[in-house]
Amino acid sequence: MKIIEARAAIRYFHTFPPSKSFLRAPTMGFHSSFSVTSLKTLKVAAFPTTSRLIFRLPTKTASLNSLHPCFRNRKPPCPLLVRALSFSEVQVDPPTATAGEEIVAKPQWKASIDFKWIRDNKDLVAANIENRKSGANLELVLQLYDKMLNLQKEVERLRAERNMVANKMKGKLEPSERQKLIEEGKNLKEGLVSLEENLLKLTDQLQQEAQCIPNITHPDVPIGGEDCSIIRKTVGSPREFGFSVKDHLELGKQLNLFDFDAAAEVSGSKFYYLKNAAVTLEMGLISWTLSEVMKRGFTPVITPEIVRSSVVEKCGFQPRGENTQVYSIEGSDQCLIGTAEIPVGGIHMDSILAESSLPLKYVAYSHCFRTEAGAAGAATRGLYRVHQFSKVEMFILCRPEDSESYLEELISIEEDLFTSLGLHFKTLDMASGDLGAPAYRKFDVEAWMPGLGRYGEISSASNCTDYQSRRLGIRYRPQELIPTTSKKKNKGNLAPTQFVHTLNATACAVPRMIVCLLENYQQEDGSVIIPEPLRPFMGGLEIIAPTST
Repeated sequence: MKIIEARAAIRYFHTFPPSKSFLRAPTMGFHSSFSVTSLKTLKVAAFPTTSRLIFRLPTKTASLNSLHPCFRNRKPPCPLLVRALSFSEVQVDPPTATAGEEIVAKPQWKASIDFKWIRDNKDLVAANIENRKSGANLELVLQLYDKMLNLQKEVERLRAERNMVANKMKGKLEPSERQKLIEEGKNLKEGLVSLEENLLKLTDQLQQEAQCIPNITHPDVPIGGEDCSIIRKTVGSPREFGFSVKDHLELGKQLNLFDFDAAAEVSGSKFYYLKNAAVTLEMGLISWTLSEVMKRGFTPVITPEIVRSSVVEKCGFQPRGENTQVYSIEGSDQCLIGTAEIPVGGIHMDSILAESSLPLKYVAYSHCFRTEAGAAGAATRGLYRVHQFSKVEMFILCRPEDSESYLEELISIEEDLFTSLGLHFKTLDMASGDLGAPAYRKFDVEAWMPGLGRYGEISSASNCTDYQSRRLGIRYRPQELIPTTSKKKNKGNLAPTQFVHTLNATACAVPRMIVCLLENYQQEDGSVIIPEPLRPFMGGLEIIAPTST
């Protein structure tokens, strides 16, 4: 692998123009000003097509010390805006204030937001916020943006006056005239310091508010709540039973597969022990799923399960707030992951990839941890909704023009996996009100669970376009060169970098798959048949039968 290290000093108000991907893809193209006080090393890498992976330890980050404005006076979870070119080593001091002064928490990393685009497309952005049931305050964002523009103009005017004074002092002057210019320069300097401090606070406040705006939405996404989602495909039909159907809890008790009571004493509610054949079933599901997805060109990964809070945020999740689904580690800037999508997304953080390396396809195994805040009721009992579980996740980084076709590929893989296990399921095009903050479009798969007497979600697949990559700083450089009169290949005629698109999809959420298999393959005597594809991965086990005890 060839690595080029380029150290670049990024100025405070340097503006990045929109990339070509914004002009081609139906997403928000965002760019902004940055305040960076340190140098950043960008790694430009051409990744081989083999399964060898390269991991880089993230640099130390500072954590936010106050509640994000996304959580003020709104219903969680909070959608966030596309953020880009994040610099994790920028250290943020805790905000302080004198009496009567409002504290504005500095973001620990900046979003690449095109405020001019938002202002020029106010109606579109407002409709998108409403359709996605976001609590973002668009009017406040636009007000803050106008204030920032006016303050920038005043700062530039004073800087110009200060430069004029400095130029005048280079010539021959009378002592009285020089002293007058010195005083004028001193007054201008003091005024500039005050205005620049105000500008910094205003910029930080603008960032905090604007980061609550969600990604734009695919035009074919149905508008409304979850009940407005459209069935895209139905596979199979519910199995007809000639006996009284049991749910997975009753089956698990008879087959000695689970222990929720002991887990509740040890860890609390919504935790569980798997025992006996359930352990073999989980391991078999994981091994089979990895094997099947790897056949389609995905590189296997086992991820860290503790990540920095900033990486969680850059992927579009909020680690703070009353109803957060994220477990944060007290006294640190780290969290437990709720999905392998987060650490996999961070593998190439702050990198420029070679176009020839795309697409990058990963299939990741990890344990996942979720608070499940607000979840209660009979529909969530047993293994259906738990705090800790194993999951196999697919993740793709690709060129912007390819992301919609890769979303179709991910859906096809999911449907093939579930079909081969003999499940009855339906695929839904999820409505706007059910989309998470990063998703441009999302498809869910719901399988029939006869013991629960309903369909339950077992998988989802999302195209996040450049929402995550703009904040994680994952770009690629197109291979084509910009035409110039020079015959030499140099930095001047290299094509500008573009942000990759990211997609994610669940290949196997183990607990819900266990629910489906136990309830759909149960027999009248209480035994459960193992689907044929899983048997080679379970030591040839064909049936889980009640023990003699």
